[in-house]
Amino acid sequence: MLPRSVSELYESVRNFYVYEMGGEVVGCCGLQVLWVDLAEVLSFAILPEYRGKGVGTMLLDSCLDDARKLGVTTVFTLTYAPVFFEKNGFSRVDKSSLPHKIWSGCIKCPKFPDCDEIALSMKLS
Repeated sequence: MLPRSVSELYESVRNFYVYEMGGEVVGCCGLQVLWVDLAEVLSFAILPEYRGKGVGTMLLDSCLDDARKLGVTTVFTLTYAPVFFEKNGFSRVDKSSLPHKIWSGCIKCPKFPDCDEIALSMKLS
């Protein structure tokens, strides 16, 4: 997960979901709309002891529901956990199919152009 400045957090707080248990944040994710028909699920993280308990699926479903309400037709993610997203209907894609992401976000990343995350995409109905 890339670090964010305080100003970036305030600018995008509406786009994020958190899952709390016992007053502790155990998971988070966000939805960033990049174009009229394209959005990214980003900053997806679940504490290890809560993985496999449905927390990630609930957070992802919230993002996908928002995307549908906004009329987004394609959602993608860059991740180190491709199996989770594949189990939830995403398919692997080549990063070159995501030009909006590459030039809006990836170019600012210290790993650019040698990103080791896996790109996955899902068409929404």
